Amino acid sequence: MPAVTRTFRTFAAVGAVVFLLALPGVAHADDDLGSGTQGEDKGANLNDDGTLSVSAGGVRFDHSKNGKGGKVGALTSSTSWSPPPCWYAPKYSPEELQAYLEPIWEAGSTGHEWDNEQRKKYTNPDDPEKDFNKHKSGKGYWWGSYVDKSFPPGWDSCTRDYFWVDQGDPPPADVENAVTPEVLAELAYSEIRVPGTEVTLAPAQATKVNLPTWSWLDGAEFQPVSVTASVPEIGIYATATAEPVALKIQPGTPDAETYPASGVCEIDNGRIGEPYAKGKANRTPPCGVKYLRSSGDGTFPLQATVTWEVRWTGSGGAGERLPDGEFGATQDVVVQEIQSVNR
Repeated sequence: MPAVTRTFRTFAAVGAVVFLLALPGVAHADDDLGSGTQGEDKGANLNDDGTLSVSAGGVRFDHSKNGKGGKVGALTSSTSWSPPPCWYAPKYSPEELQAYLEPIWEAGSTGHEWDNEQRKKYTNPDDPEKDFNKHKSGKGYWWGSYVDKSFPPGWDSCTRDYFWVDQGDPPPADVENAVTPEVLAELAYSEIRVPGTEVTLAPAQATKVNLPTWSWLDGAEFQPVSVTASVPEIGIYATATAEPVALKIQPGTPDAETYPASGVCEIDNGRIGEPYAKGKANRTPPCGVKYLRSSGDGTFPLQATVTWEVRWTGSGGAGERLPDGEFGATQDVVVQEIQSVNR
């Protein structure tokens, strides 16, 4: 993929860290450290509190504070920004890289000339103990690339060969998307799941023409959610937290008015909109819609979209804003004419 431009990048060398990914919709990344294969996830581990954390692509995710339930969905960035489609993280110990590469060379599956070039990079004819940096075993890792396989640009983005990083040292400065707390935060962002956005409309039953309709969301469901990504091998982590800040209503027809006029209902004391109650029929709702014509035999596709503000904190005191995320849904609304009786 073309390198992702990040306004927020602060590639500070804050310790060293490794982390896992499964992208919007849950991407499948390369295996964890020492797997020797690609395209499979290690699976889930049971935490002490009974929640599951999943690891893949050199990163471990803790979803215990994420949105839950059948109607949750992934955030879409409100800007052109997107999480990295590939990244570099610790992948092999010296012995593991040797066990992975030598069978490939012996099989000649990548061609004799190529295999010889690769041998020169990782072996030392004058000192076999230095092959694959075995003399540094336990003092660092061979780093490699991990790809989010659900994001096609990732396939041609990370092309660098394995490179060695001593324990405690930062990765080379020229390595794009080398795993850092910030990269982990971006990967955690893609793992965030938020509640669905079907709004409650009232008064009950079908909405009437020229009658203000109140709209609101269940405040108990719309609480901050977060995902933590970490790479224990190098001791770094980041937590991305999403908090709802506004609800935008689009009536599905130009023949309608919204409350407020912008259609954007700000969060007020942790509440999105205000529930309708008996006696409020003649009041202007703080969040709602008024249809100016009926939907006839059909319906109007009302779309409700919640904007979530995303921030992250990480190891070494790092932290910053990430682009706001959005998640919405469309619901069919029946609008009827108000019936009158002539006597």
